[in-house]
Amino acid sequence: MSSIKPSSKQAKPSVTHEWRLLLVAIQFLTRIPVNIQVYQPDWLHKSSRHFPAVGILVGVLCALVFWLCGLFFGSSVHSSLISAVVTTAFGIKLTGAFHEDGLADTCDGLGGGLTRERTLIIMKDSRIGTYGTLGLVCVLLIKISLLASMPVMTALVALIVAHCASRLLCTSLIVFLPYGGEVAHAKAKPMAQQMTLKQWLASSLWLFIVFVLLWLIVPMAIREIAVWQWVCAGVLAILTALYMYHLLQRRLNGYTGDGLGATQQLTEVAIYAGLCVSLPNF
Repeated sequence: MSSIKPSSKQAKPSVTHEWRLLLVAIQFLTRIPVNIQVYQPDWLHKSSRHFPAVGILVGVLCALVFWLCGLFFGSSVHSSLISAVVTTAFGIKLTGAFHEDGLADTCDGLGGGLTRERTLIIMKDSRIGTYGTLGLVCVLLIKISLLASMPVMTALVALIVAHCASRLLCTSLIVFLPYGGEVAHAKAKPMAQQMTLKQWLASSLWLFIVFVLLWLIVPMAIREIAVWQWVCAGVLAILTALYMYHLLQRRLNGYTGDGLGATQQLTEVAIYAGLCVSLPNF
């Protein structure tokens, strides 16, 4: 990752400023090297409105890998499984297991901690425990199985939409929950701030943009997915985010970075599950 020099100048809202915030978001959420010449500490918090855009980038790259694997390994059932495994591994490498680490820490903390203080201590531990291992393995297996069961074009669309929408949903916790950890010990202190509803609504434009682009570029792939499947995906993802909201509120009195990572992973899987739903034949 490139070095960042703090800037004493107050950035003005502009296209250039938003571009810098996007680069900050890319640097924070992925291992993609970016070059940021100036930086202010509050930019990390402000960059959260571009997290869905980072999801689009990750989703497009993962979809490209999935498509290339399909060309290389053929179109059999086994090749779909290989494509799903390779794509998932690529996504983990691309993000440095950023969200997967949050999922494992959250499972360990909520599974092994009886009090809020003990839960936070466990979540800060760099070691992975039984709950974290089982949670991570189960989520990865479900994710790979769902992707492997989709037609290729559906999987490509699903990867792009799910990576974008899941990051939008996890940032919704920053809007409606206070920070639940110890701010002094936060790994990224600027993120330990609430996001405004206006900022979150602005970030939701990225999801609208990705649907418009997909409709213009690959309309046939969009039409292959029934409206009720999109509805199922949306409902399952929102219910998952609401579950995480209430769970983190009850156990930690707010969100943590690990909780956001867990929410991203679970809502991503929920979207895949919704798109895989099929109605029984009567």
